[in-house]
Amino acid sequence: MREGTVAVAQPSTGLPAPGPSVVLRNLRKTFGTGQAVVRAVDGVDLEIADGEFFAMLGPSGSGKTTVLRLIAGFELPSEGTVLLAGQDVTAKAPFQRDVNTVFQDYALFPHLSVLENVGYGLRVRGVPKAERRRRAEEMLESVRLPGLGARKPSQLSGGQRQRVALARALVNRPKVLLLDEPLGALDLKLREQMQVELKAIQREVGITFVFVTHDQEEALTMSDRVAVFHRGRIEQVGSPAEIYERPGSAFVAGFVGTSNLLHPAAARAVLGRDGLYSVRPEKIRVVDPEQAAGQGEVAADGVVREVAYAGATTRVVVDLDAGDILVALRQNAEGGSADAAALRGSRVRLLWRADHAYRLPDPEPQPDPAPAAAQS
Repeated sequence: MREGTVAVAQPSTGLPAPGPSVVLRNLRKTFGTGQAVVRAVDGVDLEIADGEFFAMLGPSGSGKTTVLRLIAGFELPSEGTVLLAGQDVTAKAPFQRDVNTVFQDYALFPHLSVLENVGYGLRVRGVPKAERRRRAEEMLESVRLPGLGARKPSQLSGGQRQRVALARALVNRPKVLLLDEPLGALDLKLREQMQVELKAIQREVGITFVFVTHDQEEALTMSDRVAVFHRGRIEQVGSPAEIYERPGSAFVAGFVGTSNLLHPAAARAVLGRDGLYSVRPEKIRVVDPEQAAGQGEVAADGVVREVAYAGATTRVVVDLDAGDILVALRQNAEGGSADAAALRGSRVRLLWRADHAYRLPDPEPQPDPAPAAAQS
């Protein structure tokens, strides 16, 4: 891990601050034997604070879903320790852990009503019928579904089914709620609405949420902190702003949002500095080649290779004379697609503030890679 976990400040109450909800120590998970061994999780150390909305972000095969399954107890680690609220649960079964999981496919019982789905876990625990009904109805209120308890899951929209699954997971009041890409099956507009709803619900219930996603915008929008996974390891842990503005590696810079990389030769020509640098597209202005750089700005000349018009913004891809390729993001406050297309093939100058070029850490030496994991 390139960057240690960040302490989360707790409000002063005069009482000892609560410990972390989840602690992972040297967690490893391998599949197969001999030459066919796959290291799905390769030495993960992590602490997740009580009441935190924590995202585990990474591409397919990065190990994030396997870590979630290790926390839930659906998988047992090959090495390492899982602690929940300070208790070692490494060898315990899922039903012995104070966690619940929400899956992408919701896993609702189609033959049960919404109210019966939500109260199912209470029924298994032997909670009396009247208490089950009261708590299930309260939870449906919490997830903005009052009055829908008599319906069947097939009579609900995708977003409503997602909320029922959330209510069912929360009704038992778990210490930690695990969410495995729960919004992945929704269309874009509904997914954006549910991001806001999910964060609001988490604030209201105050439970630790651990959210797995491969969607960078989703992780940045919803979470208090993010762990970026790559090849079974954590590349960086930090707040969304830290991850985006100060990426800990070239992988993080490229995976979280869109980033431009200035390699050493181009960095020397443009910045007058050695090293590998990251510059975010929205920090760059596209101007005429004759326009001089302002105070504190750097300039890089080049030719527009491609232009992508996207309504509110235009992405301008520029081949630099210094040898690298940079992408600039222009707001379309004026002009339209024709104006954007006219830039293709023209010479331009890119300007940005010198302090917006962030030097990336030198890469750490890596051991010989094991075969890529099939888990995500």
